[in-house]
Amino acid sequence: MKAILDTHAFLWALAGDERMSRHARDIFTGSSDLSLSIASFWEILIKVQSGKLNLPRPAGPYLISRLAENRIKTLPISIDHLLALDRLPTHHRDPFDRMLIAQSLEENLPVITADPWFKHYPIQVVW
Repeated sequence: MKAILDTHAFLWALAGDERMSRHARDIFTGSSDLSLSIASFWEILIKVQSGKLNLPRPAGPYLISRLAENRIKTLPISIDHLLALDRLPTHHRDPFDRMLIAQSLEENLPVITADPWFKHYPIQVVW
């Protein structure tokens, strides 16, 4: 399965968090083609720097190693993603989540997320 991981899904999968659904965990550990948006990478670094999230320091190299270990690609932010973001209704105000939704629309990829707000948009949500 080809999909975009929401930030929490990526972190929960790495931590073996029980909040992750069995289906999402199977996708993460299977032979899926998963991507983590640069927006999520940025969000994680901001949370680490602000003390809201504890990861090994320095967080950047740790995240890169986890991406490589789990065969997860990074999804850059393109002009097309920004234009899709500009067209989104404001059901959800979180800027990082809105970028993932825009990328999902533009790339025609489902998002692996437990966030109920994603279902307010015309994208496929997997959990």
